[in-house]
Amino acid sequence: MNKFLSRSVLLATACGLSAAASAAEWTMATPYGDASFHTKNVKQFAEDVAEATGGELTINVHSGGSLVAHGEIKSSVRRGTIEAGEVFLSTLSNEDPIFEVDTLPGVAGSYEEAFALWQATKPVISELFANQGLMPLYAVAWPAQGIYTDFELDDPERFEGLRVRAPNINTQRFVDYLGGNPTETEESDIPTAFSTGRVDAMITSSSTGNSMTAWDYVSHYTDANLWLPKNIVFINQRAFDRLDEATQEALLEAAARAEERGWQMSRDDNQASLEALQANGITVSTPNEEVAAALQAAGDRLFSAWQDRADEQAQQVLEEYQQQRGN
Repeated sequence: MNKFLSRSVLLATACGLSAAASAAEWTMATPYGDASFHTKNVKQFAEDVAEATGGELTINVHSGGSLVAHGEIKSSVRRGTIEAGEVFLSTLSNEDPIFEVDTLPGVAGSYEEAFALWQATKPVISELFANQGLMPLYAVAWPAQGIYTDFELDDPERFEGLRVRAPNINTQRFVDYLGGNPTETEESDIPTAFSTGRVDAMITSSSTGNSMTAWDYVSHYTDANLWLPKNIVFINQRAFDRLDEATQEALLEAAARAEERGWQMSRDDNQASLEALQANGITVSTPNEEVAAALQAAGDRLFSAWQDRADEQAQQVLEEYQQQRGN
């Protein structure tokens, strides 16, 4: 009996070690804090993956740039230092203009259009990622971008010399065209940037303004509906290939749910954030005719500059999307 029990214990231990060896544990980095709906969605995605795979794949999410700085996330996933990451898609525009198409004013002015734009550009973006050993899982839009100031933005001349937080190159160009001084600042550094005088204003969403308690340093939000930029979540292709087929399928299904859930979270968060801004004393308004005209002119210059940089494939994708919209 003792020999039988000993043999059983050894067998059970060996099986347990084998199961532990086959389970995969991934590390994921995101630059956004825990208050962001994007981070909440990512964490729910990780929970869904663990549950669907019975623990065969766990994803440990490191938020707020705590593990890897925003600008290093993509390269870290590419090298395999970490297996998964999330970035603001348009920060990759130095690699290809297709990555910044969702920051062109007038291209997508609603969630429906923004999602259609993602579907139109997804094949090209996926191919570019694949060429670097990366695999996109899903993308989710931010609410439309507006302008935060500590004064009423009732005159376009007030942009002159204004130090504006601009999180990507296209926004920086846009600010420059308006006569302002663009300053690249990560979301987590916004309070410090305002308190030290590095920025006077910022272009971002209602969501970011709410999560970063913008009422602590500005008084007005001009809901300009400039564009709906996206975050993209992606993984290392080699890490994916090492998973068994059932785990791969569960991961992709969880990603599809995360994308659907994330777009709805963005809609909900936009409304809740606008209400929170107003409840905390921020005046929310839309641009007057003069400011709207200045924004349109800067947007036209931005679009023209993009066309000069974009290759034939990127321009064709955008043209096909616009034709489907009836433009």
